[in-house]
Amino acid sequence: MGKEIEKILVSRGHKVAGIVDPMLDGAYKEVTKEALDSADVVIDFSTPSAVQKNCEAYALGSTPVVLGTTGWGDKYDLIKGIIEKSGIGFVWGSNFSIGAHMLFKIAAYASAMINGIPEYDIMVHEMHHKRKKDSPSGTAITLAERILEVNTRKTKIVTECLDRKIEDCELHVSSTRGGDIPGIHTVYIDSPADTIQISHSARNRSGFALGAVMAAEWIQNKKGFYAVDDFIKEILA
Repeated sequence: MGKEIEKILVSRGHKVAGIVDPMLDGAYKEVTKEALDSADVVIDFSTPSAVQKNCEAYALGSTPVVLGTTGWGDKYDLIKGIIEKSGIGFVWGSNFSIGAHMLFKIAAYASAMINGIPEYDIMVHEMHHKRKKDSPSGTAITLAERILEVNTRKTKIVTECLDRKIEDCELHVSSTRGGDIPGIHTVYIDSPADTIQISHSARNRSGFALGAVMAAEWIQNKKGFYAVDDFIKEILA
């Protein structure tokens, strides 16, 4: 993601002020005051274990942040408190792909359509490369949450492998890991007569990178804790 983001930044006329990567020669090994002072905005796609430490460092400065790391939901309240206390601009999301957010909107619309037609059931499946550390993906969980917001028959997300009959109120979110798949998220709406598939297939990581850079441009001169939805609402208005 770092390499893709760098390409997009340069293509849009921006300059990369610094890179934080403990494995890369010539890069900062961690988030430092020096690294932040030379930047107008930070784009962070690191690891779940680094999020708290990084955000504590960001909170000491005034540089706005775009956070695309997933897998830190258990620390959401803690991180939000750190950012809100600092007063910096901060936008986070499980997926910055503009196309993926179109998927969310289309899936939600379709999910509401079947409320009065019990013959149609709904489920989610996602596929990612073998190196992805979280399962299901943050995008899949977000997709499932959007479905639950509008579908009156689904009230609970189930992500584990089932060795039992699924309950009517449960929305099953399943995952596959393997190969080099950038990301495929599919909503299945199924009945005895037919199946409808709504799918987003990322060809590469450039779509995620473009959205993150656009979010970095958007967060300039803003203060507060924002979700990617706040940014997307303006883009897709």
